[in-house]
Amino acid sequence: MTDPLALLIAFAYVSLILALGEGLRRGLRLSVEFTRKFVYIGVGMIAFPLVVLFQSWQFAIIPPLVFIVVNYVSYRQQIFAGMETGQKGHLGTVYFPISFSVLIPLLWSQPALLVASLMPMTWGDAFAAILGKCFGAHKFAILGHTRSVEGSLAMFAFSFAATFAALVVFAVPSASSLLLAFAAALAATLVEALSPWGIDNLTVPLTSALVLAALKSVM
Repeated sequence: MTDPLALLIAFAYVSLILALGEGLRRGLRLSVEFTRKFVYIGVGMIAFPLVVLFQSWQFAIIPPLVFIVVNYVSYRQQIFAGMETGQKGHLGTVYFPISFSVLIPLLWSQPALLVASLMPMTWGDAFAAILGKCFGAHKFAILGHTRSVEGSLAMFAFSFAATFAALVVFAVPSASSLLLAFAAALAATLVEALSPWGIDNLTVPLTSALVLAALKSVM
């Protein structure tokens, strides 16, 4: 597939996810917390087709760069209310495409690691927030930001499962995938617990990528 066609598909896909998130919020009156995580998962999963459809990282990096600007404008103007918390200074929707943009040129030659490094944020953080809110009875606070043991356990479990699945899809041997996924999930869970005000959208993917790349290089 040519890069311009892949670019068109990528923009169409992300636009569809944003429209679905807004539609769920308005049509079914779902909470912003739910629709926001729906959008996060949907947009994060673009990593899979991105590394397959695009021939060059120079084109592949265009969608996340564009959505840095789009998401910042949405944050300021509350355009896509289905993915905004409404909290001042909470720029998680901007930080995620920034981390995506940083990782694309760095890991383009290792698509398994590129995709896997985004899974803890895509799936782990989403379910940490959802399950932590529903079942988070055991609270703890770090740097003035409250988390729950239940949410952190969900973060680890879903990060591990999603990272392992991504590695296996890209033909990394199962034994190596288990070790890599465990290390990345553990690091992502610790970093997420220490990251206030949405910066986990930046720190979690970058930390996951660092752990995965470091371990893969010595295996």
